[in-house]
Amino acid sequence: MSEQPTEKQTDASAGARASRRSYFMILLFVALAIGLFAWHPADLYLWVKALHIISVISWMAGLLYLPRLFVYHTDAEPGSQQSETFKVMERRLLKGIMTPAMMLTWIFGLYLAWSVYDFQGGWLHAKIGLVVLLTGVHMYLSRSVRAFARDDNRYSARHWRLVNEGPTLLMIVIVILAVVKPFA
Repeated sequence: MSEQPTEKQTDASAGARASRRSYFMILLFVALAIGLFAWHPADLYLWVKALHIISVISWMAGLLYLPRLFVYHTDAEPGSQQSETFKVMERRLLKGIMTPAMMLTWIFGLYLAWSVYDFQGGWLHAKIGLVVLLTGVHMYLSRSVRAFARDDNRYSARHWRLVNEGPTLLMIVIVILAVVKPFA
């Protein structure tokens, strides 16, 4: 019995299928959101809040995982198979999960801030400010993915471990602001 060659997840065809699945899920998510706004159920707020939380969880997962990939990518020899695999992982994580999740987080979050809170409240302004910082971290990581893709990383594994702490700290404060609403 001869074994068929197995397809590697870094192959172009596997990447194309992963991209199609990713885009399909994003479209499904957007279609669900549009359907909810068109249907306008009595509990639309709860649906939008659920979609916002799902988006935030997806975005945060990427913001916490990507710097960890950089830690290990830093140790890989540029041009090696390991380095090339990290490049594929980083690009797919950024483009297939993180960026769409960030965009949906902003859309649903701004809708909630407008429809529920009328953009009022010191806690909300502080939260939005911290989400802007989190978006800045996302942009920094996005530029870093491009630098790694060019084999142009200039930072140590220690740097990426420290960068990994930023989204965690921001997330903690954002959640406290959203749940506790400590000041008006």
